[in-house]
Amino acid sequence: MKAIVFDFDGTILDTETPWFDVYLETYKEYGVDLPIEIWSQVIGTDGVHILYDYLLANATKDVDLQAVREITSKKHKQVMEKKELRPGIENYFNEAKEMGLELAIASSSSREWVEYFLNKFNIKQYFEILKTSDDVKNVKPDPALYLEAVKDLGINAVEAVAIEDSPKGAQAAKAAGLHCVTIPNDITKLLPFEEVDLQINSMSDVTLEWVISQIKKNN
Repeated sequence: MKAIVFDFDGTILDTETPWFDVYLETYKEYGVDLPIEIWSQVIGTDGVHILYDYLLANATKDVDLQAVREITSKKHKQVMEKKELRPGIENYFNEAKEMGLELAIASSSSREWVEYFLNKFNIKQYFEILKTSDDVKNVKPDPALYLEAVKDLGINAVEAVAIEDSPKGAQAAKAAGLHCVTIPNDITKLLPFEEVDLQINSMSDVTLEWVISQIKKNN
């Protein structure tokens, strides 16, 4: 292996569980429940319109979408001010560097969004490559983000491991030809995963070296 390509939202920092909680709370004000089946269509993608379409179709009173956007964004920002990186993630960054592996990020979010948190937590220096929605026409589950990442790393896809938290992200990584390890968060652990090389509960449970050894053993 020559590189590790990390997803960002939900993997490095769990922004997704707070988003779900915020939307769930906001939707209740309109008499609408938010099923995990609907939310799962959005995780790891840019499909937020699905949430708004569902709200408009099921609300028991008039919906001001601009107000919904502003309220959910404000609430999410407040929650994220107190959020920490996922347990064990910085150990993986440091271990990867000790093993001589290059690191990249492949995220369906915007570069501005990702860089804000990378700078906030002072972890931007770990990554050689950053690919976001700004760099591709189609985000996950399309493989473009991962294909661009390995291209810029100058390696073959099979020489990289993707670390993901969502089924759509894993689908993108596998379609691009990378090995894929999934580490679901509190929300994505409720979803079915297909065709991943390895799934673990937490990065604080096992070392990166062990993860890579398992991938090599199974391939």
